[in-house]
Amino acid sequence: MKKLLLAVSALLLTIGLSAQNNKAGNIVGTYDCGTGIDAYKVKITEQSDGTYKGTVCWTADLYDENGKIKTDTKNPDKALRNVPMDKVVIFTGLKYDAEKQHWTGAKIYDPGRGIRVKMTAKFEGPGKLVVRGTVLGIGESVTWIKEK
Repeated sequence: MKKLLLAVSALLLTIGLSAQNNKAGNIVGTYDCGTGIDAYKVKITEQSDGTYKGTVCWTADLYDENGKIKTDTKNPDKALRNVPMDKVVIFTGLKYDAEKQHWTGAKIYDPGRGIRVKMTAKFEGPGKLVVRGTVLGIGESVTWIKEK
């Protein structure tokens, strides 16, 4: 009986944690993305219209060989090419889909490639946000770890 009670309690705790991860506002926070020289951090904030915005807030490789801050030189929008790499907005307009329990409705920008692709995001465990970018059905997923 104790084993059954323990198993049921563990199941309910797991379901509860999963449900907590999938509340719309739980995406807000700062995430560690990548490792080594490609490491960066993204800060996700809620906007006044209830959507979410992601901005790079730190990058491991911020300075060029001359000691100057790198800018977003690959941005297709020429007006944004002078934005410092630690201030680049990588998505806006992300919305939570309660039925599917994931965030969607935005395009994510990859400053390394200079492209924007369709974005979805969902938690797969406590603090593990899986961000997927797709174009024409072909995609790539990365896992961002939420800072505590």
